[in-house]
Amino acid sequence: MKLEKGINFGGWLSQCNHTKKRYDSFISKEDVEQVARFGLDHIRVPFDYNLITDENGNLIESGFSYLDKIISWCKDENLNVILDLHKAPGYDFNNAIVSENNTLFRNELLQEKFISIWNEVSRRYACKSNVAFELLNEVVENEFAEAWNLLIKKTVNAIRKNAPNTPIIYGGIQWNSASTLKFLDPPVDENVYFTFHFYEPLIFTHQKAKWVTHMNMENIVTYPNSMEYYTELSIPLGYKGKDTTDSKEKENVKVFLLEKINEAITAAKKQNVKLYCGEFGVIDQAPDKDSLNWFKDVFSIFHENNIGSAIWTYKEMDFGITGNHYRNILSDLIHFYISKEEIWKSKSFYLQS
Repeated sequence: MKLEKGINFGGWLSQCNHTKKRYDSFISKEDVEQVARFGLDHIRVPFDYNLITDENGNLIESGFSYLDKIISWCKDENLNVILDLHKAPGYDFNNAIVSENNTLFRNELLQEKFISIWNEVSRRYACKSNVAFELLNEVVENEFAEAWNLLIKKTVNAIRKNAPNTPIIYGGIQWNSASTLKFLDPPVDENVYFTFHFYEPLIFTHQKAKWVTHMNMENIVTYPNSMEYYTELSIPLGYKGKDTTDSKEKENVKVFLLEKINEAITAAKKQNVKLYCGEFGVIDQAPDKDSLNWFKDVFSIFHENNIGSAIWTYKEMDFGITGNHYRNILSDLIHFYISKEEIWKSKSFYLQS
């Protein structure tokens, strides 16, 4: 299965107002066709547990119909699909600031529900050759590292009873940080990917993000620039800025990017698993040409190290590459993503009005 160059459909079945109107209008078959015109090979589809099950564990068939639909649409366009459980019973990465709200790793009943969800999803989609399973979007808290490893093992074992060959994807803690893959236990089965998310330096990729505590809403942060520049701006972010402020690299920002991604590369090689970056991108508040510069640097590292990836995200959600903010650089962005060396496969990928 090719999971080399993809994009997220964020905000459709997750991080959204869960209504039929949203499900029916946010993404259509035309959007899948657009992704195929880009020349990409897969779509990562975040979905929340309450799309397909109620609080009592009863299945919601109308919710499964949307997963059926995206898998079928992608099959028609020769695209693969990652079904990414973005929010689980008792776990939401958005609640990490008050971790008491995340009870999944402290509650055996919720863990049974988690495994039951994957048992059902794997039972339904084991026969689909274009589908991969991502167990949980982002585990945040350090305190759950060991419990997460235990739940991974139980869940993978349950999935493999239904789907012995389907790729299974999971990451570490601290928002799927590249530096935490080393805390994952050796895989209990083959055809496993380790995943990480990449938004460094955060002060650039998330500039003016209202949800980042202590973010200066006036600064225009450029790229590339010196590490001294990013370090100084990142200090007010505290924990969220630590990857930048604590970096060993003090001069070249691209060396810093490689330093951070190398932590994921090293962990994956040690465990002999494939490596995948499930999210990376730049907020639509950043200067567009600087955003392109950042993407090109990250693309080059991914290309050179055979790291599959999916851009965050297709539309809206503050990062959507098909929005007006990206219009002037979209063709170049897609061109550099597909490959610096291969012939550009998509001759006519422009968005259709």
